[in-house]
Amino acid sequence: MSNLIGRRDAQFELGRLCETPRAEFAVVSGRRRVGKTYLIREYFGHEFAFYATGVAGGNTRSQRISFGKSLREYGGDTTPVRDWFEAFDQLEHLLSRPDVRREPIGGKRVVFIDEMPWLDTPRSDFKMALELFWNRWGSAQSDLLLIACGSATSWVIKNLFKNRGGLHNRVTARIHLEPFSLGECEEYYRSNGLEFTRSQMIESYMIFGGIPYYLDLLHRRLGLVQNVDRLCFSRYGALRGEFDELYHSLFKHAERHVSVVRALAERGSGLTRDKISRRSGISNGGTLTKTLEELEACGFVRRYHEYGKRKNEATYQLIDPFTLFYLKFMDGETSENFWSDNYQSGSVNAWEGHAFELVCLLHECQLRAALGVLGVSCDESAWHSKESDPGAQIDLVVDRADRVVNLCEMKFAQEPYVIDKAYEQKLRHKVACFARETKTKKALHLTLVAPYGVRHNSYKGCVQAEVSADDLFA
Repeated sequence: MSNLIGRRDAQFELGRLCETPRAEFAVVSGRRRVGKTYLIREYFGHEFAFYATGVAGGNTRSQRISFGKSLREYGGDTTPVRDWFEAFDQLEHLLSRPDVRREPIGGKRVVFIDEMPWLDTPRSDFKMALELFWNRWGSAQSDLLLIACGSATSWVIKNLFKNRGGLHNRVTARIHLEPFSLGECEEYYRSNGLEFTRSQMIESYMIFGGIPYYLDLLHRRLGLVQNVDRLCFSRYGALRGEFDELYHSLFKHAERHVSVVRALAERGSGLTRDKISRRSGISNGGTLTKTLEELEACGFVRRYHEYGKRKNEATYQLIDPFTLFYLKFMDGETSENFWSDNYQSGSVNAWEGHAFELVCLLHECQLRAALGVLGVSCDESAWHSKESDPGAQIDLVVDRADRVVNLCEMKFAQEPYVIDKAYEQKLRHKVACFARETKTKKALHLTLVAPYGVRHNSYKGCVQAEVSADDLFA
């Protein structure tokens, strides 16, 4: 077992499923390129009772041919399958053989069907055959573990999680893969011979997020700037067309999702449903609800509430680093050396500030651990001044059950951050505005997050807590 980096929760869940005394139908979900297939293959050492995968862009005939070939490879019937009912009948016979492979933990027969949404071509009988296979036979096999996997989030949500037919409530376990954290990225870089500083790793995260496939494309003999030009801006760069491929592989009506993320990209702190509807041109109804739900399920968007607002007044924020980087710099850009030529420009420096804030938001757990409140119930939100002039904005408010509120400021710098007199006054103004407008009785702790911490000087006293890159990598 395996060369897996991170994924401890997912590995624990897979181990648990192998030991239960009942049939299990598990769904592994997550955005494209996040490592779903790699996780399952590596965890089980490529040893399955049966493994098949859908064919990208294939029609019904090609999907069945591929499935039939997998049946033969695992010792099944050599008769070509004429329909999906026959295909699953043959799978049942294969799994009933005494010499079928079993995993060593609990002796279960593990069936892994990868890219299941691709198998369900228009007007095929795949779903009906799968339902019959599971309900008539599979669910009665106490030593069967069926793992379904697929990047097409629309299909997975509709047909597996919210199925109203024969598969209603049949899924017994959900494993959702998140992108790597900074700490897992560091482990990945080290194992692949990439010698980046932690500051460079944070910059890499600002662009690629924690997507293992993107990280795997980085060339260890090139610096980060050169890698970005090679992958994102060169004519044949591996990520040049990734934006369109990404959304169209995940969503059935991807143009809606793209319209929403383009609208959200225009305002870093996010938009309400009404504003998303106006800017995207999608009516504020069921279609927008489904689109936002699917984007949130994939981790492209987060829903949060501004401090002090009612729970039904949600704000949606685009939080996928690669999507934001593409829309900010790659979309329509033709210069193959764009990143090298503009790396020190004002627009890149401004982007770095917001991108670092996003990295911090994606590591809220590590941030709370650094504050010593990992075991304390907390609500994370944002806050915008509505009454003060000049106004104030706080991008991360950690409202703690121990009657303390951390007001977090995030600053990206290549050395310890220096608080001067003007910035100290600005910070004190933010705290005063927050206290006055929210009328909170809780203690307010100004918290500054910077990769190399805060330089000690006479103005540092306004900060009650600080978080560094070392904390974010924990």
